[in-house]
Amino acid sequence: MTRVTVDLSDQTESDLQRLVDQGEFISRDQAIEDLLSRGLSAYQPVEDSPNEMDETMFDRVTDEQQDPAIQDDEGGDPRF
Repeated sequence: MTRVTVDLSDQTESDLQRLVDQGEFISRDQAIEDLLSRGLSAYQPVEDSPNEMDETMFDRVTDEQQDPAIQDDEGGDPRF
Protein backbone atom coordinates (compact mmCIF):
# COMPACT_ATOMS: atom_id res chain seq x y z
CA MET A 1 0.00 0.00 0.00
CA THR A 2 1.28 3.47 -0.89
CA ARG A 3 1.55 6.13 1.78
CA VAL A 4 0.64 9.70 0.80
CA THR A 5 1.05 12.90 2.80
CA VAL A 6 -1.61 15.56 2.25
CA ASP A 7 -2.09 19.00 3.80
CA LEU A 8 -5.75 19.60 4.65
CA SER A 9 -7.53 22.78 5.63
CA ASP A 10 -8.74 23.04 9.21
CA GLN A 11 -12.34 22.82 7.96
CA THR A 12 -11.69 19.60 6.01
CA GLU A 13 -9.89 18.06 8.99
CA SER A 14 -12.83 19.01 11.22
CA ASP A 15 -15.32 17.50 8.76
CA LEU A 16 -13.32 14.26 8.60
CA GLN A 17 -13.15 14.01 12.38
CA ARG A 18 -16.89 14.68 12.65
CA LEU A 19 -17.61 11.80 10.22
CA VAL A 20 -15.42 9.46 12.28
CA ASP A 21 -17.03 10.61 15.55
CA GLN A 22 -20.50 10.04 14.08
CA GLY A 23 -19.54 6.47 13.20
CA GLU A 24 -19.58 6.90 9.44
CA PHE A 25 -16.01 5.57 9.32
CA ILE A 26 -13.95 3.42 11.69
CA SER A 27 -10.91 5.70 11.49
CA ARG A 28 -9.61 8.88 9.94
CA ASP A 29 -7.45 6.81 7.55
CA GLN A 30 -10.45 4.79 6.42
CA ALA A 31 -12.45 7.99 5.88
CA ILE A 32 -9.72 9.55 3.76
CA GLU A 33 -9.20 6.41 1.69
CA ASP A 34 -12.93 5.85 1.10
CA LEU A 35 -13.70 9.47 0.26
CA LEU A 36 -10.71 9.73 -2.05
CA SER A 37 -11.74 6.51 -3.84
CA ARG A 38 -15.28 7.82 -4.30
CA GLY A 39 -13.97 11.10 -5.68
CA LEU A 40 -11.68 9.34 -8.14
CA SER A 41 -14.43 7.06 -9.38
CA ALA A 42 -16.63 10.10 -10.04
CA TYR A 43 -14.00 11.46 -12.45
CA GLN A 44 -13.27 8.26 -14.36
CA PRO A 45 -14.57 8.60 -17.92
CA VAL A 46 -17.12 6.09 -19.12
CA GLU A 47 -15.66 4.15 -22.01
CA ASP A 48 -17.89 2.96 -24.84
CA SER A 49 -17.31 -0.52 -26.06
CA PRO A 50 -16.13 -0.59 -29.70
CA ASN A 51 -19.42 -2.16 -30.85
CA GLU A 52 -21.55 0.53 -29.21
CA MET A 53 -19.42 3.25 -30.77
CA ASP A 54 -19.65 1.69 -34.24
CA GLU A 55 -23.44 1.35 -34.00
CA THR A 56 -23.82 4.94 -32.85
CA MET A 57 -21.69 6.22 -35.70
CA PHE A 58 -23.63 4.09 -38.21
CA ASP A 59 -27.00 5.26 -36.89
CA ARG A 60 -25.89 8.89 -37.06
CA VAL A 61 -24.84 8.55 -40.71
CA THR A 62 -27.98 6.69 -41.82
CA ASP A 63 -30.28 9.07 -39.92
CA GLU A 64 -28.78 12.00 -41.82
CA GLN A 65 -29.34 10.38 -45.24
CA GLN A 66 -32.62 10.72 -47.10
CA ASP A 67 -33.93 9.03 -50.20
CA PRO A 68 -34.33 11.76 -52.87
CA ALA A 69 -37.33 9.93 -54.32
CA ILE A 70 -39.20 10.42 -51.06
CA GLN A 71 -38.53 14.16 -50.76
CA ASP A 72 -41.39 16.33 -51.96
CA ASP A 73 -41.32 19.71 -53.68
CA GLU A 74 -43.89 22.30 -52.88
CA GLY A 75 -45.91 20.80 -55.74
CA GLY A 76 -45.94 17.38 -54.11
CA ASP A 77 -44.22 15.49 -56.97
CA PRO A 78 -41.20 13.41 -56.01
CA ARG A 79 -37.90 14.39 -57.63
CA PHE A 80 -35.74 11.85 -59.40
